[in-house]
Amino acid sequence: MTTLKIRELKAKRTQLGAQARAIMEGATSAGRSMTGEETTQFDKLMDERDQLDATIERAEKVLDDERDNVDDITDPADQNGRGDDAQLKAFRAYLISGRAALSEQQARALNMGSDPEGGYLMAPQQFVQQLLQAVDDMVAIRRLATVQQITTAESLGVPSLDTDLNDAEWTSEVGTGSQDDALRFGKRELRPNPLAKRVKVSRTLLRRAAMNPENIVRQRLEYKFGVSQEKAFMTGDGNKKPLGLFTASDQGIPTSRDVATGSATGFTGDGLIDAKYTLKPQYWAKARWLFHRDGIKIIRKIKDDNGQYVWQPGLSSDRPDTILDVPYEVNEFVPNTFTNGNYVGMIGDFSFYWIADALSMDIQRLVELYAEANQVGFIGRLETDGMPVLAEPFVRLKAATS
Repeated sequence: MTTLKIRELKAKRTQLGAQARAIMEGATSAGRSMTGEETTQFDKLMDERDQLDATIERAEKVLDDERDNVDDITDPADQNGRGDDAQLKAFRAYLISGRAALSEQQARALNMGSDPEGGYLMAPQQFVQQLLQAVDDMVAIRRLATVQQITTAESLGVPSLDTDLNDAEWTSEVGTGSQDDALRFGKRELRPNPLAKRVKVSRTLLRRAAMNPENIVRQRLEYKFGVSQEKAFMTGDGNKKPLGLFTASDQGIPTSRDVATGSATGFTGDGLIDAKYTLKPQYWAKARWLFHRDGIKIIRKIKDDNGQYVWQPGLSSDRPDTILDVPYEVNEFVPNTFTNGNYVGMIGDFSFYWIADALSMDIQRLVELYAEANQVGFIGRLETDGMPVLAEPFVRLKAATS
């Protein structure tokens, strides 16, 4: 396949991407999700674009191999050690046919500049393909919650039984019991909210780094989106973001589900027992405690009157540590300020925290927008909402008032 043909394929790929982007932006500007027909058309365009990407990549590899073979065979001066060096050969090829005619090896020989943004990934010494970073915080609520995908509507309505009937009555053979008008239904509505992030990376870095910077950017975007969601699932106020577990609300978990820890600065055994037994036993099978590591540390230090630690972790490899026979989750985003009246933990069945996604994590690559700065942009987008759909499966722990 010739260089001209590859350029034509790249132009077609750009055109397909622009058409798909126009469909998505048209729906977004109208304040709605894509229709079924638009989604089908969008997916078809992106599938065709992905196929072109694979074709272009294969063609470029073949072309690079052919150029390298031709250079090795047709330049006898090089074989005798008297030819041009690699940089002059690359420059001559560039003058004759342009950038598209260069192999990756020739491009590296010709362009030895480094970009100040991200240049640290390229070093003169041997580079180990491993990224050093602080450990990522766990984002666990999505794993425990019920996740719904919205495909044809703007929001998700969850019917709720706000007031139940009274108990049935013992009566005679022909009796029907008294009339009961207590039954009341309500609705919890989840309306996905947009979340976005934009980042720029130098083209030099993307081209020359020993690691794959594009994959690093994608991975870090995915994690940072997860962190933003996790914080909202914990403490969001429900205003254009999810309603958090630790936000008191009649639409989520009201203050009637709060239990005092027994201490203004920590926990007591009685407080933990009160919390567990406030939760109905029907929820115990799937229940989890949820604490910050500071909370676990305080609980671990609770002692009896003889100075012995009350909590004795299990020694069986097939059984996790539990608190009052209930497994626990440790999460960095749980409130951990142990002062009067603050929330510091909870117990509950987190499958009753619902998450509604209208747009899964989508990353768009911007090639031309930052071309003058020799950079490539990445835009990450998603649309999601979350809230507790029923209060009864949750019990919040609140530091006691001294």
